[in-house]
Amino acid sequence: MMTGEQSICQARASVMVYDDSSKKWVPIKPGQQGFSRINIYHNTANNTFRVVGVKLQDQQVVINYSIVKGLKYNQATPTFHQWRDARQVYGLNFASKEEATTFSNAMLFALNVLSTQDGECFLSHSLFNHSRFAQSLQ
Repeated sequence: MMTGEQSICQARASVMVYDDSSKKWVPIKPGQQGFSRINIYHNTANNTFRVVGVKLQDQQVVINYSIVKGLKYNQATPTFHQWRDARQVYGLNFASKEEATTFSNAMLFALNVLSTQDGECFLSHSLFNHSRFAQSLQ
């Protein structure tokens, strides 16, 4: 975690990518199956967000992804969510529906903040809700 960042959610999920050649979901790193601890971090100084996944087994970082304005986030099933960029389709296979919901709420919060034109006004208004949301995770 970088200075000025705070976690707005934590969940357990397997991090996957879609392999176009085989038309299958595969682990983001070959041979790296199993759950990772997935956090969404909010950098309050520059109002950016990123998804960071750390393997539970060996603490290896498997994903460090900057969330950008306009990102299309799809809750394909109650426990499998996905998004894409120009290069890849990413998927998270969550340990439970509750963890998937926790993550999606934080992702939608981040996308809402990023999409708001007057980010400063929205952010100051939402900090109360953000802190309440963060407390509910503890």
